Amino acid sequence: MVLHLTEADVARLLPLEAAIAAVDEAFRDHADGIARDTARQRTQMPDGTLHVLQAASERLDLIGFKMYFPGKSARTFLVHLIELSTGRLLALIEADELGIRRTGAATAVATRALSRPDAAVLACFGSGRHAVTQLRNVAAVRDIAQVRVVGRSPERLAQFQAAVREATGLEATIADSPQAALAGADIVNIVTRSPTPLFDGALLEPGQHVNAVGSNALSRREIDMTAIRRAALIVVDSIPVAQRECGDLLPAADAGLIDWHTLPELGHVLTGRHPGRATREDITIFESQGMGLLDLYAANAVRHEAARLGTGRELDI
Repeated sequence: MVLHLTEADVARLLPLEAAIAAVDEAFRDHADGIARDTARQRTQMPDGTLHVLQAASERLDLIGFKMYFPGKSARTFLVHLIELSTGRLLALIEADELGIRRTGAATAVATRALSRPDAAVLACFGSGRHAVTQLRNVAAVRDIAQVRVVGRSPERLAQFQAAVREATGLEATIADSPQAALAGADIVNIVTRSPTPLFDGALLEPGQHVNAVGSNALSRREIDMTAIRRAALIVVDSIPVAQRECGDLLPAADAGLIDWHTLPELGHVLTGRHPGRATREDITIFESQGMGLLDLYAANAVRHEAARLGTGRELDI
């Protein structure tokens, strides 16, 4: 029998704290060499693109993959969990919400590791559903007192403000320019589909930490070369993934501003293999493109919680 869990199940079974714990564990196991990740593969067709992310973990005895196809009239997101030692299919878990939560959790883990402990002011670029989750995760690891948001759609900005108020009790102020959002901010969240940088990197201030989440395709860029030059530390979730699809860093690598061989992964920082923030004045950047390994660990947390509560549907496959 194979366990099937729906989007509604995932929303109930994967609270923010559990997602953060699972993702932190995934990064550490990857750095320790007991978990493996394969960069996203894409099959492009006129009617849409199929995305596949694969991963495995010796410690969890799991191998599997997430596939998603945002089609024209329907969206299919599924994680397949397979027992590594036997090849037995254990679970099929709907994974749109799971992907949003594990992406936010990666930002929480990076923010906890790289931002100043007393960070209190958050600037947000982007106001979609990912942006709210990103904010919630930052607020889970830092005592955020002030939020500013920059966006193009008044309607979406109003929705963002309402969602943030409901989720965190914080009041998000709409900034009329990138400069107004960045001035005095401690943490900068960027989660958009922008093809061009959203602000001049010269506007970044000493001590700021940037979570750049949206540039997971060659056609997207959220930060510019100036920001890359000014950063004391740039950390990626996965070097192979970043080399394949990080629209922010690939131009910088071509220009000689970064060296893939010396760029740290977040797991290296978490396990002490690479130093994190050195001073309060350092500008730090986390480039998050997404790893199937995070889906694997988050899905495993959902599976175990479902077993504990006796929920989900068994499929005779």
